[in-house]
Amino acid sequence: MTALLELWWVWGAAGLIFAVVELLVPGFIFLGFAIGAAVVALVLILGFAPGLAALLVLFAVLSLLAWIGLRRAFRLPQGQVRHFKDDING
Repeated sequence: MTALLELWWVWGAAGLIFAVVELLVPGFIFLGFAIGAAVVALVLILGFAPGLAALLVLFAVLSLLAWIGLRRAFRLPQGQVRHFKDDING
């Protein structure tokens, strides 16, 4: 149990790495992973140590919920589409 509490910084580092990757490759998927990893690190810092399997499930569920929430929060209004002004071939 104490070994899991010592690994909170690994989850925090993973969240930071995912956040940096999100800056390089936008699309909310890596930001969802960053949020999931940061919350798992916070759970470990607060002293809850449910076990590695439960932490992985928590990470997966929180990442998915964060990704869905971000996609809904930043979606385009009805009827609008994204397009590029100049095509790579044009």
